Amino acid sequence: MGRTEVVSRPATLSKMQARYGKRYRWLLLFAVMVGTMASIMSSTIINVAIPDMSHQFVLGQERAQWATSGFMAATTVAMLCTPWLLGAYGYRRTYVVAMGVLLVGGVAGGLASSFDLVLAARVVEGLAAGVVQPIPAIIIMRAFSAHERGRAAGIFGMGVVLAPALGPSIGGLLVDGFGWRSIFFMVVPFCIASVWLAYRYVPTTAPGGETPDPRAHRLDWQGLLLAGLGTLSLLKGMVELHVSVSVSAASLLALSAGSFAAFVVWQRRQARRGDMPLMHPELYTVRAFAMGSLVAFIYGIAMFGSTYLLPLYIQMAQSFSASHVGTIMLPAGLVLALTIPLAGRLSDHWPIRVLICIGLALLALSFALMLTLVPGLARGTLLALLVAWGVVGRIGLGFILPSLNNGAMSGLEPRLISQASSAINFLRMLGGAVGVSLCGIVLEWRVAAHGDTLTRPQGSPGRTIAFDETFMMLAGVCALAMLAAWQMRGVPNLKR
Repeated sequence: MGRTEVVSRPATLSKMQARYGKRYRWLLLFAVMVGTMASIMSSTIINVAIPDMSHQFVLGQERAQWATSGFMAATTVAMLCTPWLLGAYGYRRTYVVAMGVLLVGGVAGGLASSFDLVLAARVVEGLAAGVVQPIPAIIIMRAFSAHERGRAAGIFGMGVVLAPALGPSIGGLLVDGFGWRSIFFMVVPFCIASVWLAYRYVPTTAPGGETPDPRAHRLDWQGLLLAGLGTLSLLKGMVELHVSVSVSAASLLALSAGSFAAFVVWQRRQARRGDMPLMHPELYTVRAFAMGSLVAFIYGIAMFGSTYLLPLYIQMAQSFSASHVGTIMLPAGLVLALTIPLAGRLSDHWPIRVLICIGLALLALSFALMLTLVPGLARGTLLALLVAWGVVGRIGLGFILPSLNNGAMSGLEPRLISQASSAINFLRMLGGAVGVSLCGIVLEWRVAAHGDTLTRPQGSPGRTIAFDETFMMLAGVCALAMLAAWQMRGVPNLKR
């Protein structure tokens, strides 16, 4: 009987819409939200465990950083494959396989006996996360009318940010109580739930209700290899900079620049031939999308760089425990979850560039306010200020998140939506990977300049100053993003 139910359940987009009616688009969004929560949680929660992991495996900062950078590199490259996977295999198969891969990566990471195996598991998790994360934006742009997209993005964002909001809190308690391995298993229940929801609400069809066809969709392997080579050589070159400015680092960065230049040339060639490139050049003829992509890259540097830096600052400069990291970051995460739906509704009516600039200004302010946490403050006062400045930054993120993707993609043709979502997420994650490495490089440089080292268990005034200087660098990055955001003219709001 149960088997007959599964077989008879509607699977195509049109049949599901007929069965569930107008509420179906919300059920579909909720189904993919759970998987996205799992992928985002797996990307950020590792930061809480880096000090313990570094101690067990005797890792330097540049090697430990690969637990984050390796995940982000894999995520970045995999995002370019999402349009092809959806066209060739449909929403459901793509989503379910990706969530299965994420589950395997989480379990493998928790059971790993060496740091090399941890890195391999993180790469596997990153590949799955990269495929999943562009899907919600595609659904929002295709399933919701223009005047509903801000609300949909706000509600979706509220759910998704609960993962990084609650993740560090729970992760910190798990690390203190059960060790760093326990955090890898946090994604398991989310992955299981997401697969169940996928078989219930995610259609087997491709975007636009079309029938998936692997023969009609050819993956641009050449473009993917060039993008992968550019990303990996960029990150490896930046890791080399942790040690010194060397010929090896310069060569890797030059290889990265050459690979990305070749990627752009190849994408133009693919478009001229009538083939489907990974990142269609036509996207960048739309001013809002071009400027939005630049904002996404710079914003990625600031957001992911700070997500990496803040747990280290709390533990290594202010000497709080891993469980304190979650306590400090939880209120900010909850405020972010409440801010996003409000900002989503505003983005249906207010100028997009105004909302993004307000958000970036608040994010920059939160970084600058870290300079007020001077040595000698009472622990209670220090804790309260850390929470307050974190809240300011998360309010800023709340203004940016619902607006950026919707504003950048609002003027595009439907045939370009899948590629646009992958492209803007690719650039945001590439910026994030750069941001994590950049924060590590600047931090180590400034710590050494102040006569300290991050391998010492106790902090020092010089170490605190080094963190302050790194936070100011991130504030400057936000200022650059504001300049790009203000150029997103032509998108007054999303209401049509």
